[in-house]
Amino acid sequence: MNTTILGPDGKSRCRWCGAAPEFLGYHDTEWGFPVSDDHRLFEKLSLEGFQSGLSWRTILAKRENFRAAFHDFDFDRIARFTERDLERLLKDEGIVRHRGKITAVINNARRAQELVKRDGSLAAFIWRYEPGAGQLAKPQTASTSAESIALSKDLKKQGWTFVGPTTVYAFMQAMGLINDHVADCVVRSKVERARKSFKRPGR
Repeated sequence: MNTTILGPDGKSRCRWCGAAPEFLGYHDTEWGFPVSDDHRLFEKLSLEGFQSGLSWRTILAKRENFRAAFHDFDFDRIARFTERDLERLLKDEGIVRHRGKITAVINNARRAQELVKRDGSLAAFIWRYEPGAGQLAKPQTASTSAESIALSKDLKKQGWTFVGPTTVYAFMQAMGLINDHVADCVVRSKVERARKSFKRPGR
């Protein structure tokens, strides 16, 4: 099966980035590059939760609206959201208006605060679950892993919601805990270099 497509520059890329025009920039500049910024990590976990049952295209198209609605995913601010904020978000047509998912983000923001108090940063906690090189499946052949199951279990134990193993695995792919670009993808080596020079938080 062909796992790549040619981009506008004639170079091979992961096949999925050809599914929608907005995927190309996301694939080339974000997906798989390692992230240590707590707000970006929290944003991605939240958006993966919103994606549950929907397509990533839907979420990506609304990402700027989500950022505006949730104060750039500053979890200290979201943790202070009240019932009034919840009602405001449920009326916001620019985002996915799903009470359970919105409530999960507010709950998870409070859990993130507790985690930061205990572990110093969300990044330091999450990067502990980076798998070793020998534990990786062939790129884009898995939807969960031992590490995504363990991280999901740990977050749930701390009271987080909408963080199942599949959601967490997609988050790990996107945030660079694994390099899941296929072998022939032009971006794979760029991600590999970024991961080599990346300073793991908390180490």
